[in-house]
Amino acid sequence: MPSGILRRIRRKNTVRGEFTRDSAIHNRKKSFRITALRIRTVARLFLMHVQRSTTKNSMAKLSIKPKNDCLWDLVSLGEVMLRLDPGDERISTARHFRVWEGGGEYNVARGLRRCFGMDTAIVTALADSPVGRLVEDLMLQGGVSQKHVRWTPYDGVGRTVRNGLNFTERGFGVRAAVGCSDRGHTAASQLKPGEIDWQQIFTKEGARWFHTGGIFCALSETTPLVAQEAMKAAKQAGVIISYDLNYRASLWKSIGGKSKAQEVNRSLAPYVDVMLGNEEDFTAALGFAVAGLDEHHSKLESVGFKKMIEAVVQEYSSMAVIATTLRNAKTATHNDWGALCYHDGQFHEAAIRENLEIYDRVGGGDSFASGLIYGFLSGKDPQWAVECGAAHGALAMTTPGDTTMATMAEVLQAMKSRTARIER
Repeated sequence: MPSGILRRIRRKNTVRGEFTRDSAIHNRKKSFRITALRIRTVARLFLMHVQRSTTKNSMAKLSIKPKNDCLWDLVSLGEVMLRLDPGDERISTARHFRVWEGGGEYNVARGLRRCFGMDTAIVTALADSPVGRLVEDLMLQGGVSQKHVRWTPYDGVGRTVRNGLNFTERGFGVRAAVGCSDRGHTAASQLKPGEIDWQQIFTKEGARWFHTGGIFCALSETTPLVAQEAMKAAKQAGVIISYDLNYRASLWKSIGGKSKAQEVNRSLAPYVDVMLGNEEDFTAALGFAVAGLDEHHSKLESVGFKKMIEAVVQEYSSMAVIATTLRNAKTATHNDWGALCYHDGQFHEAAIRENLEIYDRVGGGDSFASGLIYGFLSGKDPQWAVECGAAHGALAMTTPGDTTMATMAEVLQAMKSRTARIER
């Protein structure tokens, strides 16, 4: 029995001894009442201890299927857009753009495929136009399976369906990165429950991990329902579910803002095994405040995030892992970068990379997610997983585009070294 309880019992015994000495000698009724009180007190204290211990260790466990039972290591659900990149220029004054494919949920699948060599697939929809086929061509280079891409007939001008465009400039120094999405009425936003055969994907083909997030769920009234349908099917098939909150104010502002985002994300949170976010997502998209965090996120002390994560665990005990990136954007080109992961009652923190030089910050969080997920899928411990995620995210931000260009060898090198000494 815990020592704290024993000390309290001894104090109760002392009280009882004084009481019986000061009372009538051998008053059996009073002695009996005190003994009964003492038993109830011991029982109550012990129950309190058990409840505290249970609460502390009530976090769910990750039980990941072996690969030999599954075609896919990971399946993502989300929109894939065409990113138009003005390079060193501004969106509003550029005369040429370079194109990439990208999307928060897709980027995770691509990172796992290209950098870590895992088998991944994307569930999405594209309008069957030359722009859609350009996105397809870009995805082919990434290696993510398009077996479950739905092609929607194109009407010629995009009145009823189109493909999403994402204009993003990188920023430099005091000029922050800027994103401008043009993605209304896209094929992915029009996905509805009943259109995807999740039984085929999760059970017949087999998947170890399913990933989606708050960007896809902000696209329309139906996309959260599709995500929920997928999550229920994944749960029934024993598939791990991860969800990146990925709050984007521009996506939510015309449909209810933060309150709507929190309503949607809270409705999906009970299905999630691995919840991901950044320094603002858990507050804006889920409603959990971080103590000591100012509006500019200039102080990223892990203590406040740890308390916030503990609060999330108390409300959503079904979650097995909660992880967040920690970014202090001093300028567009110099960030402090780190990460924190909570698993099985323990915190695991990646070393902070101070003044990390940034070439293109877009996709850094998605690359963190793919590195973290790779760690768990490959049977590594949580500390290794969060270090892998942080290193992969840091490397992804040294190259242009949404998606990683890093190799596994570079990630392993970055995990054990903080220098950029030439490799030759």
